[in-house]
Amino acid sequence: MLMCSPRQTQALSQDLRLYFPGLSSVLSFASLTVRPLYLGLLEEHLVQLDVSALRPALKSIILSLLPGLEEDTSEDFDRTLSLVDKIRASVRDQHTLDEESDSPGGDDFFWQCFFLASITGSTRRQGALAYLTRRLPKLGNPKRRNSTVSNGDASTRRDLDQLSPEAQAVVSPEPGLLVRCFASGLSDNQILIQRGFLDLLVTHVPLDSPILQQKINGKDLELLVGSAVGVVTRRDMSLNRRLWAWLLGPEPSVDTDGANEPASSTDEPKVSATAVYFTQYGFGALRRYLLNVFESKKLTPSERAKPFRLCLSLMDRWEVGGLLVTDVFVPAMRSAYAYRQVGSKEEVEEVQRSANIFFDGVESGLIWGEMVRLIASALSDANSEEAITQLNLVKFVTTKFNIREEEMIVCHIPIAFLTLLSMLHQRIRQKAAMGNELQTLALDIAETLLNIVPERAFHPQPLNGDHASNARFTTFEKVESMLGDIRHFYVQERGNLGISKPPLSSSDLGPAVLGIVHALLNHALRSPEKSTLIEQLAKILSTLALKMRNSSILEHLDIFPAFQTILSDCSTDPEKKIASFPIASSISGLLTSFHRAGALRSHTKKEDVKSIVLLLVDILWWHLSPTFPKYHVEAVRHLRQLEIVTAPARVIEAVITSSVASPNSLSGKSSRSTRVDAVRHFSMLWVHSVQLQGTRGERTRGHHRGSSVTISGDQPGQQDFSRILTRPLLLVLDALADENTELYNFVSTWFQSLSSVSEVFLVLVRGLRSLNVIDRMMSNGSDPRADALDGDVDDSPECLHLLRHLYHLVRLSSDQIWITLAGATVTISKRKSDDSEVISLQAFLVQMSLQVLKVGGNSAGPFTAHLAMPIRRVALQLLRQIFHGPYALPLRDLEIETPLLRMLIQSVEEQDTEIQPLLLDLVLLASRLRIQDAPAAARLRRQTRANSIASRLSFQNERGEDESHSNMPVHPPPQLIECIRLGISSSSRSCLDSWVDFLTEVLVIYEETIFQNLIPLVESFCKQISSVFDALRSVFAKLSTTKEMSPEPTLISLLNGLEQILARAHERLLAEEAKSAGTKSPDQPQSFFGNMVTGILSPEISQARSPSANNRLAVLLSFQDTVRISFSIWSWAGYSQDNDTQDAGSAATFAYTSLRMRNRARRILEHLFAAEPLECLETLAMVWCRSFEEQRAPPFGLLHVLDGSKPKNTIPAIFNAIYSRTNPHALEQTRVTTLTSELSDVELVGFLIGYTTSIEDDAMDEIWPDCMTFLRDVLGNPMPHRQILPGLLEFTTALAQKLDNTSFGDQRRMRRELSDLFTRLLTATFTTRGSVVDLPSSSASDKPRSQVETRSSRLLDVVEILATTIPKLGLILETNDRIAAVGNSICTSVLNPVFRSRNFPENVTRATLDLLYQLSRIPQSSKSWKREANEAFNDPRFLATPFDLIESGWMPILRQLSLSDRDRIPELLSRVSSPTTAGIVFGVGAVSARLEADRRTQLAIRRVTLLAMAADEDSYVQHLPLIKEKLVDLLSATSTSSPSSATRADLYLLLRALILRTSPTQLAPLWPILNSELHVALSSLLPESESLVQETYSAPALLQACKLLDLLIAIAPDDFQLIEWLYVTDTIDTVYRPSNWHPTALVDEISDELGSLGQMSPGAGLSSTQTSNMGGKRRMLLEVDSDLDVKRMDKSEIVVKVLRPWFGHLSIAAFEGVYGMGSPDLEHCEKMVLRDICDDATIV
Repeated sequence: MLMCSPRQTQALSQDLRLYFPGLSSVLSFASLTVRPLYLGLLEEHLVQLDVSALRPALKSIILSLLPGLEEDTSEDFDRTLSLVDKIRASVRDQHTLDEESDSPGGDDFFWQCFFLASITGSTRRQGALAYLTRRLPKLGNPKRRNSTVSNGDASTRRDLDQLSPEAQAVVSPEPGLLVRCFASGLSDNQILIQRGFLDLLVTHVPLDSPILQQKINGKDLELLVGSAVGVVTRRDMSLNRRLWAWLLGPEPSVDTDGANEPASSTDEPKVSATAVYFTQYGFGALRRYLLNVFESKKLTPSERAKPFRLCLSLMDRWEVGGLLVTDVFVPAMRSAYAYRQVGSKEEVEEVQRSANIFFDGVESGLIWGEMVRLIASALSDANSEEAITQLNLVKFVTTKFNIREEEMIVCHIPIAFLTLLSMLHQRIRQKAAMGNELQTLALDIAETLLNIVPERAFHPQPLNGDHASNARFTTFEKVESMLGDIRHFYVQERGNLGISKPPLSSSDLGPAVLGIVHALLNHALRSPEKSTLIEQLAKILSTLALKMRNSSILEHLDIFPAFQTILSDCSTDPEKKIASFPIASSISGLLTSFHRAGALRSHTKKEDVKSIVLLLVDILWWHLSPTFPKYHVEAVRHLRQLEIVTAPARVIEAVITSSVASPNSLSGKSSRSTRVDAVRHFSMLWVHSVQLQGTRGERTRGHHRGSSVTISGDQPGQQDFSRILTRPLLLVLDALADENTELYNFVSTWFQSLSSVSEVFLVLVRGLRSLNVIDRMMSNGSDPRADALDGDVDDSPECLHLLRHLYHLVRLSSDQIWITLAGATVTISKRKSDDSEVISLQAFLVQMSLQVLKVGGNSAGPFTAHLAMPIRRVALQLLRQIFHGPYALPLRDLEIETPLLRMLIQSVEEQDTEIQPLLLDLVLLASRLRIQDAPAAARLRRQTRANSIASRLSFQNERGEDESHSNMPVHPPPQLIECIRLGISSSSRSCLDSWVDFLTEVLVIYEETIFQNLIPLVESFCKQISSVFDALRSVFAKLSTTKEMSPEPTLISLLNGLEQILARAHERLLAEEAKSAGTKSPDQPQSFFGNMVTGILSPEISQARSPSANNRLAVLLSFQDTVRISFSIWSWAGYSQDNDTQDAGSAATFAYTSLRMRNRARRILEHLFAAEPLECLETLAMVWCRSFEEQRAPPFGLLHVLDGSKPKNTIPAIFNAIYSRTNPHALEQTRVTTLTSELSDVELVGFLIGYTTSIEDDAMDEIWPDCMTFLRDVLGNPMPHRQILPGLLEFTTALAQKLDNTSFGDQRRMRRELSDLFTRLLTATFTTRGSVVDLPSSSASDKPRSQVETRSSRLLDVVEILATTIPKLGLILETNDRIAAVGNSICTSVLNPVFRSRNFPENVTRATLDLLYQLSRIPQSSKSWKREANEAFNDPRFLATPFDLIESGWMPILRQLSLSDRDRIPELLSRVSSPTTAGIVFGVGAVSARLEADRRTQLAIRRVTLLAMAADEDSYVQHLPLIKEKLVDLLSATSTSSPSSATRADLYLLLRALILRTSPTQLAPLWPILNSELHVALSSLLPESESLVQETYSAPALLQACKLLDLLIAIAPDDFQLIEWLYVTDTIDTVYRPSNWHPTALVDEISDELGSLGQMSPGAGLSSTQTSNMGGKRRMLLEVDSDLDVKRMDKSEIVVKVLRPWFGHLSIAAFEGVYGMGSPDLEHCEKMVLRDICDDATIV
């Protein structure tokens, strides 16, 4: 009403800041009847004000009027539009009176403020768009509307000078605001606003506008173009149509409806004109924008994927996309490649999907044009890091994107392949330096490309005809010409096959690339050290030959001389031979490919191949050495391939046979050991050959029982790989004839342990069956003496030879041989009938021997006269040997005698490996003479008959009637044990098996004294096993040494020896314990697992703590060491941590070797677990407990595969181990562990939980009864188990999860039982462990701990375990009542003592808050947890909680509290009393009473603030009136009231929280209070302010008031923008100040009063808040420097050091924040509020 009365204009201008804040928001909410009155009021009074009053408030005035322009059909639209025009005219008319103004048109200030209003007023942008549409001057040149292309920059500058004054006023003085106005509109969420701004661009701001091309800078044009093209992501045709119209310029044709139609041939000039228009005006800016976006370092996948989607949409128009893709394709690929290095797998996949879609939309010619350019650039500058980066990018594109389109694989990829090889060869011809890494990478890419190219791309030439005979490699000069054509094709023709032909034909491609690869390989072969390059080139040439198979060009390959040269060099030089395998492998593979491609047909080539194969076999044979086990499987495979290449000539068989017979033929050595070395090589060839045949399914392994060897009567020769092994095998068997040689020792040992010995018998039996004499005798069954030779070839010598081999082989008498003889079968087909008979191999040999023996007297029968008797003698010996076998029942009581034992110290020290086996036999024989009693002999016979396949460990108490026999212990010679240790530890491994066998026999003889020497022996074995195992692992490393070693056989032998020692020691231990404790009855089980938790109790065994206990300790310690070393071997292949360091070239051999070691270690562990399951399980548990988190899978994996470690056995064993530590007296003595493992009961519970979690759900029915029994036993007497009760809670949770996944048994009963046990466990935990406040917590200690210590301490932390258990209470407890009871119990026993403790809040940990949070998510426990949460929240010490704990721990809890208790804030506000001065001003204790009232009020207000911050947006809107009432009440406090004005800082803090947690529309009632309070608070800093006001606003209050203003400016709510001009200069005057400018905003006035910026203190600290960088986050500016202690400063010091710099920077920072178009950093603002809330130092 005051405004309506007549007043002078001057008075209205001066009081504008008083009344206009109330009027500014009226139009947003005014009704239709109020709007005319409001507009009339403004028309009558506001327009007439002075420009000095309108200028500071112009942005606010514009914002207040924009709501009236939102609907152009409303009644007030024209009037509002006219009012805005009047205001613009008012500002212009008074502005033109200023003589110093040189702005054209005078509207510059209005337009700058209007643009600012449009940028910041997102909710009023519709009105701004309406005004711009009607009043924005057209910024294009009308004279250029009929011409789409200008004459250049000069023309553009002339156009800029010809712009109208109105147009020039729009961009004066800051053209960037116009750009940002449009950029904000184009980025708006409403599609209608985006469409309107696009229309404005097309009609008023065309792309060729001189303002865009000359006036604004390049960055602003990029921003505008980037914002415009951003609309394509909406996939809206209306937006896209307008965007194309703006980017491509005006259409020459009047018919606009045809703009979107495809251009025909007659439209070429028009299409060309639009493309030229975009190229000249928009291409550069759009290109720079996209490049900047692709080069951005943003890590979010959506932001990295956005430019790919933009480019894909822009490619809809070829005029835009066709030009852009060429420049942005490579940067786009670089962006995708760079993100793979930093993003997670899921994020990378998201970006890769967008990149793939973009890639698929690009023309193949453009893609490969860029790829060829990258390849050429990289290989032209081959010494730079950039070259490697470029090739890595090419490799990324070829492997991660779809490049298998027909056009690519037939044309472009072959061209890229040729270019890469040509450039590489060109560098080599120029002798330019080039790193190996670059060459390797280039050839890797070439190999990838070649594998994609199909055979049809090469069009192989015919084999006959003149053209075929004249086919030659393409000359290098012609290749250079091809490269020029390729360059022209991709540069000039842009790789478009539709308008040009390919640069080279398919018929030219093959000869060109083949000639280049041929030359590159020839060059590489001159440098054998470049084995990797040779290997890569060989693979490429092999693939190329196969794709050009049967082509005559292959006949001109002249690479064989180079092969011969390099192979000869490697063969003659031992050092080179070590590293020669990759080269030999490459050449072998190449020859195989040539053979398959038909390139080796000519006689000359065959002769060359033969000479090369001889050299290859030499190298491959050398690499079959046991001392170099790295490439065994690969070498055998290559020999197989070479055998196919030279199949008719049988070259491989001849060379190998020659090598075995005369090693000098290949190795050139003449020592006695060379024949043994050759046989060792052959043993490796045999083992892996049979293994390769077995994997192909050609034949079943011979070591399986019942394996069949089928031999028919007329079977032809085998045509498989075994034919190259037959003749060498017979030569090896010849070594068994002479026993006094080192060769015999090796061959006999090898055959004894050979698992494929059935294959050896197969070769010999086939040979015999193919002989005429044997065939006739075995086929027709007639009298052999009646059959004459009948003209057949006399093969009696061959028969004698084969029979001797069989005899020598059977004479070895190994278990494997006996099993093979008894299990293998032979099918005999009758010659004269169709009948056949299947008999065992042993039966076949017996029958054959019997048939031979039937020839008696002087008749030679079918044999040659002088050979008949030797044949019979051998047959008799063979038969006698068979009857000595373990499976010949009539001969089972016969014994085989072996040599005696002698001293070996001297031979061991001298490393005399040849004499050691003989000495071992002699010493063993001498030792046996020391025992003559029958029981010992009987035990020796049983030991000899032991089956090594079933088990090497004899843990069964095999005692017969001889056990009652008592003998005095026989002591070994004094130096025997030391000698054995020296022999086992010696560096020579050739006779280790002999030592192991010797040790086995010695243990039988001296078993009475085994315990005295057990630990030293086991220590020696374990040390050697560890050393050899490390050597074996190093063999397969990438950088393996070349030291000769034989780790695999050595490791097997050592494991066998260790197993024998433990077997004998444990057997002896059982015997001693049985004697001391009495014989068990037959009904009582002997095994450990049979007695477990089944109710079958064994009688008490009185253990004498005498030598028997010490012996058991020695055995168990040895078992532990063996379990550890065996487990490390078992986990090598499956869980190895060094897989990245393994050599990929020997992957097959590594797989074979590791699998063999794994199986051997598993068998030992099975035997150990069968003997002492409890002790071995504890050892494995200790390994698990002492391992890191990533190494904890192997122990469980082992337990799952061991035969004797099923869950039904393992779980009870773990229970016994726990009981042995908590309450051993409750167990039977036989079930108590010896406690030799350093394991605590808590660690065992952790192992129990881990194991239970790892087992399959189906195993629950096996372990359920034992688990229930164990838990009930624990609850029967919980005190001894009090330390493990928290862990058992987690164990019960694991059982509940498993039970939920199964359906066995009575589920309802089991769930009820488990629920009852869990409830009792929880009660026992709280009862036995005392107060939780004093319990150890893994979260409370700041002392750093290892992972192992952390895991152990976690199981002691009740709070942490409960926090992980509570989310699963629904699975454990079956009813809501039980869940509520458990929740109440936890709150009472855990949370209540913590929150009521004197140490609160120091005793609160993250685990405690996690527990409370999990409880808050359970509806059944809402009453109990809210009680505890409220108790802690209302505690006066609550705000002393560390900030990090409040932010991460308490805030989620308070959010849950606010969701469940909406009336919490009114309750808190009700505790706040109104300010009063009665009775305390002059009373006694007035100050203390006032301070107490202030403290109570501050705590209450901060609690309300904290709840508001924790709640969701608008959660407490219904309480805003109450909050407002309380704010008004408390803001009336003075320095003498109670509570006093000291609470003002907390009220400002509450206002900050409400601003962050309340939507702008709901904040409307608070703005008058906020505006008034802010104005008064800041005005108190002015000198003319009253002293009472200055006393009211203390230093903390001023600081919080400034932070409140800082927050408002940072987030800029819509309603605050209407009053922002009161505090800061929000117009262009902030930067471009007029000459007569004086500050009108309050902050600027205060800044001038406090002093200039140049005088500010250097200690002030401000954050870089309102950054001018595009897209940066806007933060609060007022962050006090950490060096300043604000709490100790007085008010004046804070104003000078903290507030004065902030006042000076605030206006410019606010403008820069708007200009930078950054979004508010709400997270940072919220964190600052929380920090101020938690600052308990500011509480009175």
